Amino acid sequence: MTTLLPARRAGHRPAGYSSGICAPAAPLWPGFLTGQEDSPVRVLLVEDDEFMRRVIAQELLSDLRIQLEGQAGSLRDGRRLLATHDFDVLMVDLRLGDGTGFDLIQEAREQHRTGEIIVISALEDESHVLRAFEMGATGYLLKDAWLQSFAQAVLQVVNGGAAITPRLARRLLSRLSYRPPGALPPAEPVQREATLTARECEILRFVARGHVTEEIGNKLGISGQTVNAHIKNIYKKLHVHSRAQAVSYAAYTGLI
Repeated sequence: MTTLLPARRAGHRPAGYSSGICAPAAPLWPGFLTGQEDSPVRVLLVEDDEFMRRVIAQELLSDLRIQLEGQAGSLRDGRRLLATHDFDVLMVDLRLGDGTGFDLIQEAREQHRTGEIIVISALEDESHVLRAFEMGATGYLLKDAWLQSFAQAVLQVVNGGAAITPRLARRLLSRLSYRPPGALPPAEPVQREATLTARECEILRFVARGHVTEEIGNKLGISGQTVNAHIKNIYKKLHVHSRAQAVSYAAYTGLI
């Protein structure tokens, strides 16, 4: 069943805090970052496990920088959400009772090219993770992981970063960094069309270090609009659809 949620007032008390108990102070949030209380990040949540969906929804609702626009528990209802709602971030499980989350990711990419996608899954094998990123996801969170915040993940991806469960990131980094003794790096040359300018490489290095658009612009003395124009050119040259994909490809091929 698709659940639509009404907009929250600025004075809404975070879920889980009863009358007389003060909720923790909200962290300072710079004005140049996306996700202000008067213009929160719009999120759609598609998760077939009702308990898990309730846990994630409660955390998102407790953060006034995020607006949970709707929830769904199946591929069919997830498609209805995509057809009727604009969103900034789609959070989706890979295992849905009537299909796979990959189908929804593909449709989201076709219908809402600017939206970010975070996978929430119990599947942590590299094949599923890499496929999700190849399809344009910018986040991959494991359901049973500690020390992760669903709300923080939303804010990270919508501001140009990536979100991945730490232990999964560690495994992927170990896999990418391991090279048998004496092995040589790939000899395949970078295609000419994938060659980046010096400024594009500079911007991509900042992206790889986790800087958002406004921070990059301030460091380079250019506008955020110019930074985004360079990033779009990078996407076109590398044939990618997200910052995470661009960084991964450029690092693998030696562009940065």
